[in-house]
Amino acid sequence: MAGLFETDETKSHSGDDLNRPLADRLRPKELSDVVGQEHLTGEEGVLTRLFSAGGTGSLVLWGPPGTGKTTLARLIAGKTDHHFEQLSAIFSGVSDLKKIFESARLRRSNGTATILFVDEIHRFNRAQQDSFLPVMEDGTITLIGATTENPSFELNAALLSRARVLTLKRHDEESLSQLLSKAEELIDRPLPVDEEGREAIIAMADGDGRAVLTLAEELYRSTLPDERLGVDGLRKILQRRAPLYDKGQDGHYNLISALHKSVRGSDPDAALYYLARMLDAGEDPLYLGRRLVRMASEDIGLADPQALQITLAAKDAYDYLGSPEGELALAQACVYLASAPKSNAVYTAYKMARASAQQYGSLLPPKHILNAPTKLMGAEGYGVGYQYDHDAPDAFSGQNYFPTEMGRQKYYEPVERGFERDIGKRLEYWAKLRKQRGQS
Repeated sequence: MAGLFETDETKSHSGDDLNRPLADRLRPKELSDVVGQEHLTGEEGVLTRLFSAGGTGSLVLWGPPGTGKTTLARLIAGKTDHHFEQLSAIFSGVSDLKKIFESARLRRSNGTATILFVDEIHRFNRAQQDSFLPVMEDGTITLIGATTENPSFELNAALLSRARVLTLKRHDEESLSQLLSKAEELIDRPLPVDEEGREAIIAMADGDGRAVLTLAEELYRSTLPDERLGVDGLRKILQRRAPLYDKGQDGHYNLISALHKSVRGSDPDAALYYLARMLDAGEDPLYLGRRLVRMASEDIGLADPQALQITLAAKDAYDYLGSPEGELALAQACVYLASAPKSNAVYTAYKMARASAQQYGSLLPPKHILNAPTKLMGAEGYGVGYQYDHDAPDAFSGQNYFPTEMGRQKYYEPVERGFERDIGKRLEYWAKLRKQRGQS
């Protein structure tokens, strides 16, 4: 097996090169070689356009594990004459940052700019993140941060205002298959699996490009040249559960779609079946918990306000118990959602409200509902004419709360099902009062 990875391309390389992980040896050398991120690296991709315009500036690369964040950072650095520094926020602190900033300043005084790549940048606390601001502002460094977490929640607003966020996509089946093909080309040997085995490897990688290449490498190292494994053989070799979904259902995404639509269609038996299928295949139970929470808001909403509480409780129960005991809580939530009255009224209303927010921009709310903490604001009419609803008949003043330029809007239309039937009656009553008081 010592010469397994030796090909015409690698015979002239050092022994150290042959011992490098397959994922590292297949790391792209050009933007056009990157797989699965064409929206960034294709001919019309964001990064391609930025380079054509003369540079990228500071960036935050946000995406799931194994989507190529480190690779893109290196490629960006390679497109410039900047010095490249790399560190991980997991293993670094303020003292490390100070040393890098001092070296960057010295380098800058000698005419060389610095690109600093920080992996897992969300692990830095707020104070550590603030330390980047002055060196970004004066051009001492160009920052490229990588994170698997939502930058809006994990990174300072001040830092985000100085960097552009680029979102990397989770690898789909097609891009993972492309990576396996690149591995086969490099090794000069087909992957030692049948078609179902290949699909299983892709499913096991769960959108992670590095993971799919690591699995391929394990197989190459553990099989003979003429072997061809099926699903059972894969399990024995890799010693991990393959999330094998029914080929006829096209895998993961079709099954989660089937689960969602079974819940929406009020069929608890079908919903339980698909939930069990995915759990049995090795799907992350917390992923399923998150999807159930989404269903509670999208498809049930205020027709049964308990639905959201029950799904969140099921997620917490799984967090507390783990598998397999915690899976029963997910099943309970699944049955509850499928059996609950259905309404997408809130979901629809929210989409309409967002469209209005984008259409009308930053309109000022009517002055009568604005506070006037200063004399100047009071003189400007802030708070003048506001009616305190608790002092009004029926605790309802009927005043307008929309910006004057918009006029009153109507987004939410409760359905005649479940608790929303009662909500609808209230809204009708308030609309009647508003009309009687001439404020419709």
